[in-house]
Amino acid sequence: MRYRILEGLLLLLLLLTACADSRVQEPEKAAAFRIYYLDNSLTALTSQDYGTDTTDAEALIPELMEQFLNVPNDVDNQTALPSSVGYMGYRLENNVLFLYFDAGYSNRDNMSATREILCRAALTKTMTQIDGVNFISIYVADQPLLNQDGQPVGLLADTDFVESISDVNTFERSQLTLYFTDESGQRLVKENREVVHSINTSMERLIVEQLIEGPHLTGRYPTLPPELGLLNVSVSENVCYINFDNVFLNSVLEVNEYVPIYSIVNSLGELSTVSRVQITVNGSSNVMFRNVVSLDTQFERNLEFGQ
Repeated sequence: MRYRILEGLLLLLLLLTACADSRVQEPEKAAAFRIYYLDNSLTALTSQDYGTDTTDAEALIPELMEQFLNVPNDVDNQTALPSSVGYMGYRLENNVLFLYFDAGYSNRDNMSATREILCRAALTKTMTQIDGVNFISIYVADQPLLNQDGQPVGLLADTDFVESISDVNTFERSQLTLYFTDESGQRLVKENREVVHSINTSMERLIVEQLIEGPHLTGRYPTLPPELGLLNVSVSENVCYINFDNVFLNSVLEVNEYVPIYSIVNSLGELSTVSRVQITVNGSSNVMFRNVVSLDTQFERNLEFGQ
């Protein structure tokens, strides 16, 4: 009798141990991505969750691209890329994902200008979720994708699509002229950029947000820290008032003290609505920037630092 009791206790102990081991060895939850498609009217982006255990970027790219090109059977959406456009492959280099398509991508019989913008947004928002992919660059028949003015679109970041595009009638394309700095940090250099953004976002705010995002082209370097908080932007009588958080004063970027100021002022000065810029930090203009530049003034465009 005593033997049977001991045997039962031993069996119970083994079962409890097995249960504990099964909890410890439970697999980690698969990484979740969002794959972007179009709704059935082809006028808005939609997205679906996709889980995978893949972590390597080189393996994730074709895996997510396969999901992007093929809508699951149980999902009532359309692919952003028409089936008449051929996907030719990719190349990953220096955090830039180059995506190659055949000439059908630029054929408006295959894809309208509106759908192309939505496709561009869907590709960017899907693929830049991958660690190691900061930008994408679209090539058509081995040539860079051109915008409506015949200029290369250049690198695309998730932030180029300032707000998630939910309806084709709520966004527009704008050409921006932004000023960043050169490698020396002493002079400004120009970058032309096409941005898709909400019609509810002011051009002044859009420009400052894009400066914070940083340059997309080689040979240009940041003038504002990426963690900088933009608290408010307003315009009155051609004066643009910009309010930053304390990060503006604590930036460690190795640039001339006037470069961040005129990066902002000259970029905003490209707009017909802005002739002067007032910069404040937490609402105060009684501030010295790097103990050199007083913010208690309204700055006007100055091309002394180059363009």
